[in-house]
Amino acid sequence: MVPEAEVQNVLAELQRLRARVPLLAGALAASTDGLVLAHDTPGVEAEGVAALTAAALGVSIRMTEATGRGGFRELLVRGETGYIAAYAAGSSAVLTLLAEDRINVGRLHLEGRRAGTRIGQLVDAALERIPQPAPGTRPPGPRTPQEPGTLPHRTT
Repeated sequence: MVPEAEVQNVLAELQRLRARVPLLAGALAASTDGLVLAHDTPGVEAEGVAALTAAALGVSIRMTEATGRGGFRELLVRGETGYIAAYAAGSSAVLTLLAEDRINVGRLHLEGRRAGTRIGQLVDAALERIPQPAPGTRPPGPRTPQEPGTLPHRTT
């Protein structure tokens, strides 16, 4: 998992994002498998949102693959009273934003993409510093390069 110092940096990024975008009601960074890394989501159960984001991410990745649109970058859902947006954050995290209905969606995307990039850099750098298992303890698998700001394709 991500070291506590990096979790605090991710949380600070989420708080700065919420300060920059007044109609942002919440921000959450999670691993692609649905574990909360950091959140600033008053009145919302972060663990549930992270789990739902992981489920939506799985469907989104399959949709982009099935339609030949490349790796996942973002997802926007509009409800009656606002938006939920999810952005790729490096190779192993996702940023989920909760926004009020009156938000400028272009600004939401601009700020969400920027924050996703910064959070992805923090999380990916932290994960690179974690000692890896000794060679031979993990099954070998193909590692394909990916475009920055996208999540890797899943294999089925």
